[in-house]
Amino acid sequence: MTMIAWGHDLRTSGRSGRLAMVLALALLQAVALPRGASAQFFSDRPAPVPPGSIPDVPSGPAISLAPPSGPASTPLLPAPLTQPPVANVTPPVPSPVQAAPTGPAQGVLALTARYGKDMPVINSGLVWRVYSDRPDETGAFKLIREDRGATPNIVLPPGNYVVHVALGLVSAVRPVTVKSDTDREAFVLPAGGLRIEGRVGTTKIPQNQISFSIYKGSQFEGGERTPLLPSVPAGDVVLLQEGTYYIISNYGDANSVVRSDIRVQASKLTDVTITHRAAVITMKLVSDKGGEALANTAWSVITPAGDVIKESIGAFPRVTLAEGEYRAIAKNEGKVFERPFNVVNGVDGEIEVIAR
Repeated sequence: MTMIAWGHDLRTSGRSGRLAMVLALALLQAVALPRGASAQFFSDRPAPVPPGSIPDVPSGPAISLAPPSGPASTPLLPAPLTQPPVANVTPPVPSPVQAAPTGPAQGVLALTARYGKDMPVINSGLVWRVYSDRPDETGAFKLIREDRGATPNIVLPPGNYVVHVALGLVSAVRPVTVKSDTDREAFVLPAGGLRIEGRVGTTKIPQNQISFSIYKGSQFEGGERTPLLPSVPAGDVVLLQEGTYYIISNYGDANSVVRSDIRVQASKLTDVTITHRAAVITMKLVSDKGGEALANTAWSVITPAGDVIKESIGAFPRVTLAEGEYRAIAKNEGKVFERPFNVVNGVDGEIEVIAR
């Protein structure tokens, strides 16, 4: 606390002494006022002159700015937070944990296919289908899975199934039982490839002029059969089961037809070249040799025995004929004209029929 000296002797007795005592008390009260009261005291209002009364200023609780005296000289601080002994703490009760639902056990069907028992695994072109082992109310077996991988691993519930695998025209089917682990199934597909082309002499026949039909077995076996593949383009590779087949090759749309027996071997590509003995003949009806062709002419090509080989209408019909003897008959405006001609293997030509 700052001590202030006044220019009076506090020991003066009498009235002057009492006045000095009043001033000293007023000064001490002013110094001890709280900050709010101090702000009121040091304002623009003139200070009261003793012995006038000092205005009563409301104040809050007194705050000591000096350290307290006495033995307890340290400030009073809040009591420290204490933690109860661990043994006395009741652990929280955990909420029950719901176990993750577990589905039924699953099995794995590992599938492979080979051309033969000791041959490598087939690495492309396979179509796998897994069916239920029992038909439904319609009598059909329900398709459960389909996969086009070379060596698929198909996940299925344990149970009985029927597995079908196809490679081109070759297929195999087998019942299987799947358990809650991996079941490995290896199929044997004794398949081979077949590629066909046609030629006349050393000339390759264009693809759009020739087609092939493939039949099971030999052409010399009796009985009517439907083709396995009715129209195979030249140069395409078809997959067939190992065995004997015969091919009917049609060059053009007349009588140039060749039949051939072939043998397909497993895991091998068999290239077949079928040779036709034929030629392409163009016909026209003219008024004079080397003249213009007459339109709207109806044509017939017949054999010497009278068998009709080809019929057409036009000014310049083209026909592919096997080598041999033929007769061309032209009808125009109610008149009939004809001419015999020969077809030489590989020699394409033009036949003129003169309208006279």
